[in-house]
Amino acid sequence: MSELWEAFLQAIQLIVNLDREVVEIALRSLAISATAVIMASLVCIPVGGLIHFRNFQGKRVLINIIQTFYSVPTVCVGLFVFIFISRAGPLGGLGLLFTPTAVVIGQMVLITPILLGLTISALSGIDKAIKDSALSLGATEFQAIWTIIKEARFAVVAAFIMGFGRAISEVGAAMILGGNIRGYTRVLTTAISLETQKGELILALALGIILISLALVINVIVNFALQRY
Repeated sequence: MSELWEAFLQAIQLIVNLDREVVEIALRSLAISATAVIMASLVCIPVGGLIHFRNFQGKRVLINIIQTFYSVPTVCVGLFVFIFISRAGPLGGLGLLFTPTAVVIGQMVLITPILLGLTISALSGIDKAIKDSALSLGATEFQAIWTIIKEARFAVVAAFIMGFGRAISEVGAAMILGGNIRGYTRVLTTAISLETQKGELILALALGIILISLALVINVIVNFALQRY
């Protein structure tokens, strides 16, 4: 208990003093995870809408597969992307390995099933009559889907927040793809892992508190903006 209290005080001190390295790591974590979830959302939300509104053979199987990948280990995602972007992989010539871009790609792959599955679940709770009404008024299928998405915006934003939380809290893919390079690819989770291995438990706990606080702030901001909308 004393270690937790000491870690809390150290976290406050690091934040108040604007420790340069901690601020840099926190901002990098935020930038990487925000980029990953925004880019993934631009693809997954429309695709989730298409999957929900289209009837095709194997739809239920596809949804079950998507939901199964909710719990895919982050190290497996890291290994999968590593195979593609390593020097011997098909995308090795792009030089992406051990860069922030590689971490973004890994996090996008990780959260794609979450965004797809929760978008489909969110749209399933909306009355189908809304789509029929939009189509009868002359809307295109895309416009009708967008209307449904706006009706389900609270649930869709919940999927967005969950995706962001999954991205910013993962460590396996970030470690494998980014290499935990100081000043370049080190993020809060990999820094926590490193400090724990070094035996700096107080600092590791402090970084963990900063990570949770950062996720809380983003959650509050997004929900506040949604309520105003």
